[in-house]
Order: sequence, then C-alpha cells, then structure tokens
Amino acid sequence: MMKTIIALFLSVNLAASSLQAAPTNAEFKIGISQEFENMNPLIFTMVASVYVYALVGRSLTYMDANGKWAPQLAKSIPTLENGGAKMVTVDGKKTVQAVWEIIPEAKWGDGKPVTCEDFQFAIQVAASPNVSVGSKETFTQIEKVEWDAKNPKKCTFTSDKARYDFNRLGQLFPLPKHIEAPVFEQWKDKKEGYETNSNYSKNPTNVALYNGPYVIKELKLGSHITFEPNPQFYGPQPKIKKIVIKLIPNTGTLEANLRSGTIDAIASLGLSFDQALALEKKMKTDKIPFKVLYEPSLTYEHIDLNLEDPMLKDVRVRKALVYAINRQELSQALFEGKQPPAVHHLATIDPWYTADPKKIVIYPYSKKDAARLLDEAGWKMGADGFRQKDGQKLSLAFKTTAGNKIRETVQTFLLNQWKAVGVDVIVKNEPARVLFGESMKKRAYTMSMYAWSSAPEATPTVQFHSSQIPTLANGWSGQNTTAWNNPKVDELCKKIESEFNFNKRKALAHQLMKLYTDEVPVIPLFYRSDIAVSPTSLKNFKLTGHQYSETNVAETWTF
Repeated sequence: MMKTIIALFLSVNLAASSLQAAPTNAEFKIGISQEFENMNPLIFTMVASVYVYALVGRSLTYMDANGKWAPQLAKSIPTLENGGAKMVTVDGKKTVQAVWEIIPEAKWGDGKPVTCEDFQFAIQVAASPNVSVGSKETFTQIEKVEWDAKNPKKCTFTSDKARYDFNRLGQLFPLPKHIEAPVFEQWKDKKEGYETNSNYSKNPTNVALYNGPYVIKELKLGSHITFEPNPQFYGPQPKIKKIVIKLIPNTGTLEANLRSGTIDAIASLGLSFDQALALEKKMKTDKIPFKVLYEPSLTYEHIDLNLEDPMLKDVRVRKALVYAINRQELSQALFEGKQPPAVHHLATIDPWYTADPKKIVIYPYSKKDAARLLDEAGWKMGADGFRQKDGQKLSLAFKTTAGNKIRETVQTFLLNQWKAVGVDVIVKNEPARVLFGESMKKRAYTMSMYAWSSAPEATPTVQFHSSQIPTLANGWSGQNTTAWNNPKVDELCKKIESEFNFNKRKALAHQLMKLYTDEVPVIPLFYRSDIAVSPTSLKNFKLTGHQYSETNVAETWTF
C-alpha cells in the first residue's frame, strides 16, 4: 500500500510542459510552498517569513553558509577576546557589556539612518505583554541599550545575565522607530493591537520599514511578493533588478510551474526530498538547465504534542506513540534512507548532538512496548480495534500544513502505524498561516507535525523554558507551544546560557536532552536536508543548512 502511495505521489507528466526563456538579472521568480504571514520581524514565526524577510531586513549578525558568525548591520562582532565586550557586575549581578557599532551607511528605505534607538525601540515593543512576539527572549536578553547622542550608531548592550551567546544576535532585528512608534503608542494597551495595526500589516510596501538590499513593491498574502532593489542599501546594489516569490502551496505542482517558466527556481521551502530525487533524475535525462541542491541541515521534522490535552497528559501514552512508529522504515520508504530517523531535536551536525543511550532515552520500534504502555495507562483494546477507557475512545486529532504532499504521505504512514496498536488518529490539516498564526501558539491542537530549524549550539530557552509558553497573559508569545513545564528544564536552560566553557555547556545540554527524550513533549521523526532547485546559470546561490537562509546574501546573486 505504501509503495502505491509513493508511486502516485512521484508521478508527474512532464511531456506536456516546455521550458521558456532562461531567467536573467532583469527578473527572477522563485516558487515557495509555505505561506508567509507577516513582514514584522518581531511578530513572524514561520520559516517562510524568515526566508522572505532576509531580502528586505538585516540584523547585527548572521550565520553564513559555512556555519560561521559574521557581522551584518554591525561593523564587527564584539568578543571578550578582542576587547569589544567585557564581564561586568551591575547591581550585584554578573553580566556582559558589548559595544556594537552599526555600519555608518546603514539606512532605512526612506534614507533615515539605522541607529541604536531603533534597537532599543524593538526591545521595548517586544517586552510588551500585549504584543505577540515569537521569541521574547531574543529581545529581552538585552537589559539596556546605551549610546552617546553625538554617535547614535555606537551602542553598548548590557545583557540580562552573563551568557555565552551574548554576541549571537542574528534574530534581534531593529524596528524603524520613526515609523512604528506612533502605532505602538496608540495600540500598546490592547492585546494584539500593535501587530494588527503595524505598518508591516497595514502598509507593507512602505520602504521605510526595511534596511536590506530589497524593498517590497507588492505583497499579496496567499499569492506573491515582488521585490525591487533598495537604493538606500548600505551594501552593494543587488544585481537582480526584480525578485518575485510566488506561493504555490501544493508541492506537487511546483515542478510543473518550473517547467512552464512560471517560476525560475524552487526555494528551500519547496520540494519534498523524494520529489527532488525524482526531478534530479529527469533533469539528467532531459538535459534541463537546472540543478537540484542538497544540504544536510539543522532542521528536524517532528510532531508537537499538546501536553494540556487530557489524553496526552499521561507520559505513557506519549511514549507509546513513539514506540509504535517504525522511523527507519519511514526514512527508507520515503527518502531512500537519506533523511535519517531523528532521536531528539538536535541534528547530527550540531556540536551538542548525541545518540548515546546512556545519555538519552532511545525508542526503538516496538508494537509490544507500545501496547504494554497503553494497557498500563488503562486504554484497553476494544472489539472495533481501537482502545477505550471509561467509555471513551483513544482518538487524537493530527494537524500539519495543508497541501504539503510529503507531510500528507507521512501522515498516512503514521496513521497506519498507530492504528496497529489501537490508536484512532484523525487528520485535521490547516493552511500554514492558520496553523502557525493561531492553532499552535494558542494550543488549539492535539498533535501538530512541522519542522524546526535552528543554529548550531542554539540556546534551548526559547523552545523549552516554561516562560516561553504562549498564553493570553503574555500576548501568545513564545515558542514552547507544547506547554512543557519542568522546573529542572528551566534550571538547565539558565545554566546553559551562563556557561562559557564549551564542554561543560555540552554536558548540561545532554542533561536537558535526557529529560526531553524521557518526558516526550515532542515526537522526533527525521532529520531533513535543505533542498532547492536553481538555474545552472545562477551564481553565488548556496544553501546554508540552518535558520539563516540563503536570502541573507541575495544582493550577491547574479546570472
């Protein structure tokens, strides 16, 4: 049955399509399968929005395609070693002060300079309990921003504590205070008032909102975004004069759009792995002028479990769901084994990774163990083949991004696995904008499958600390959407942040992973490779394998 599903999924009729003119520096059209929800860098949470925003907005630093931290809006990265940062004690608390100098030429699209005040304003907005920020910790980790009025581009950042990642501020974006401050002042006392009325929502083509190589010419949510060069950009002017990112949610139609010339490339948020393998073979046979790019990544596909759901509160049920999945068969059947099974949230290329069963809990495929745990939890097999307790069926709703064919295929595989141990699972997929913009952060879900991408050695606080659980009280801010709440985890998150010794930090990370794999707030599925399709004539285009996407150097792309 599974082979039939995969065969149907991969079959594409290419005979009726024909390639049009090759793309040039005049216009470049990119297809993407995931929706983008907002261009406000404080508000967005979707990877697609991060991908798109990097064309128009920059931060102090970013991670390049070689996995090295590099300055972006900053002239250089301050460290304890180069004297740009120092350990200090403020009010009896040990912390770090770092001096950041913003590139003199850095401006917003209307010509106003990017200054320390814009970073301070972003931190102020992010700290508001009424603003729904994806990761408040990213901004509130900076306790104070100071500068001399005579030099508004030289900022002293005081961290909230002594933390090893004090200079890894790739997600701390500035906001144009001269544009956004009036909106914030008007709406700051109303829940979600600012994000709804922000210029990023109401007037996203306002060039003053952006400081990157491009500005937005046209934006139609659910359709496309058109970009043109930003004449105020501090770096080299982009070679490509027009970029159009087109949303094509159904991954099965991306290839047809590529062949017809509707798009010139497919973004790293596009084809599934098996589609890419099949397309690569066809390209070689048909001598098509495109290339399929693969990059092992820090992204892992997984299922978030809502720990507030009555049926999932019992850890035995959660463990049983993991034991019931043959992840090795899943990897082999769908990806020819090239996207290996995941054991936890860190991928093999992360320095903290471990698969040592002495350090983490491993769940080999075992229907017997799954059945045993469900029996122990009181869920007994019924005559209809499903488990029941107190007259209630063990039935779970399962969501993912609607239209993503590979995820829908994975769902079919998982449903059969869970049915074999008596668990009834019902698919209730949603558009990505709804799933991530509403259901996930407000926990209007039971199980949700998606991908998480990070940077190497990323602090786990934003994912796992109890303060990062989105609630009405905090404006639905935070990435701990499972509502995992463990005081020991909170303690480890803080210890990891404040530990400057790599080996000690890694040991603490392994302690956290032991709790993570033992309490199962998430079901890891497989580690992904980033995949994109680009024209053979496109230069300087390289996948990164982490959350800082290839669009961070879009100004260097050229045909």
